[in-house]
Amino acid sequence: MSVEIKSGEDRYDIVVDGKPAGFLETRTRPDAILFLHTEISDDFAGQGLAGKLVTAALDDVRAQGRPVLPYCPYVRSFIAKHREYEDLVPEDKRAEFEL
Repeated sequence: MSVEIKSGEDRYDIVVDGKPAGFLETRTRPDAILFLHTEISDDFAGQGLAGKLVTAALDDVRAQGRPVLPYCPYVRSFIAKHREYEDLVPEDKRAEFEL
């Protein structure tokens, strides 16, 4: 299985063997990047693709030196389980996201 993550304007896409498998919708603001919605196609469910997609997106945002506001429930729970990404959420916003 070949998995490719593509970043575009206000979204990250995950492609498996050349087929679109899901996306992560974002919004860029001057103060942060908002992670709004993660969706994986039913055809690709249960393969850990959402985690791969979110990991790639968070790593990309870290490389840009930008903070994240995880409004997407999946991203929020992912960060709660993977505390190495918690620093991307501004300290004064963590309580709002229960982090």
